[in-house]
Amino acid sequence: MLDATTRSGGTATVSPRTAATELAVATAAGPVPPAAPTGFAARVTRVLLSPWSRFSLLVALLASAATAVVLFQPQRLLTNGWPPQLGGAAAAVAYALAYGLCTVAFVPRPLLNLAAGALFGSQLGLASALAGTVLGAGLAFCLGRVLGQEALRPLLRGKWLKAADGQLSRHGFRSMLAARLFPGVPFAAANYCAAVSRMGLLPFLLATGLGSIPNTAAYVVAGARASTPTSPAFLIAMACIALPGLAGAVVAWRKRHQLRGR
Repeated sequence: MLDATTRSGGTATVSPRTAATELAVATAAGPVPPAAPTGFAARVTRVLLSPWSRFSLLVALLASAATAVVLFQPQRLLTNGWPPQLGGAAAAVAYALAYGLCTVAFVPRPLLNLAAGALFGSQLGLASALAGTVLGAGLAFCLGRVLGQEALRPLLRGKWLKAADGQLSRHGFRSMLAARLFPGVPFAAANYCAAVSRMGLLPFLLATGLGSIPNTAAYVVAGARASTPTSPAFLIAMACIALPGLAGAVVAWRKRHQLRGR
């Protein structure tokens, strides 16, 4: 029988059996993970990429956007009109981009929808407002998902928060569709709640686009016909604004009592 090692000319050599055993043990253990980087730069990187640092960046971005909107005063479009340099489809595209950025900065959508109708009429205004709605919702969702989800998910401990998170995570499309159809749910709040949940981006955008059509159309038509408040189109638009709001309040009241009973 061979020993584990043999001497040849004063040099120790490993026997084939021992070498095979060591190779098998090393293979079973798997590759050795690289050592984590250390030093001041590595610590700074970990701090900057931590969930709460990213969430702080999100808060700073939203606060800056809201401040910029307050200084710019987009409501002046209702009184001063659109810049004369832009017209037609180009103006509608530019307005949709501005609409999306304004919704991220918490500008109320009813104001933006009324302005779209007043500036572009019913058809072009509706297309521009819907495009801006989906754009703004997508931007808010992506910002919330990348910068806020990891920090906020551990805080979902309340009964209402857990119920909303579970509903959006399991039944994202139909839950968001209902939230968009009933105007009682704030637009920005729904965006960031969906971002913190496990809902997918595509169902979120589809539900937002489809669910926002009735309410957006009502406000756009009201804005387009604001100069004739006694016209049938304006009255129908106002009814379409009021009735879903009332229905949303009733649903919210019933849901609140159901959650209290659990």
